[in-house]
Amino acid sequence: MELISNPNVEKTIQSYPEKLQQRIRELRALILDTASETEGLSKLEETLKWGEPSYLTKNGSTIRIACHPKRPGSFSIFFKCTSQLAPTFRMLYPDIFEFDGNREIFFSEGAKIPKKELKHCIRLALTYHKVKHLPMLGA
Repeated sequence: MELISNPNVEKTIQSYPEKLQQRIRELRALILDTASETEGLSKLEETLKWGEPSYLTKNGSTIRIACHPKRPGSFSIFFKCTSQLAPTFRMLYPDIFEFDGNREIFFSEGAKIPKKELKHCIRLALTYHKVKHLPMLGA
């Protein structure tokens, strides 16, 4: 898989509170790992959208990661709010993740990231336009 990366992404991560930089890098690594394991995905673009690290594919929906002042000490992964991604994740993993609205999964600073489940969510986002017509996104 080809990664097209914007060097400003790392600068943005370095601007986050020091305690949360590593946590954001964990989310980044999960996205990159999942992309490399996803059949048919040949290119991933890492860029900034709304000033936040964002990941785009040809047949996927944008994924963003960030820390936010409205919830100090936490970090989040965001999905397009008009998609069926977050609502589907809420049905699949109601007791695994903490959700905010129809676009965000957030974690407290010390939380363990449920990697298997989050990678499943990331994979669905990376292939969204291929699965959006399927019940529960084909999950």
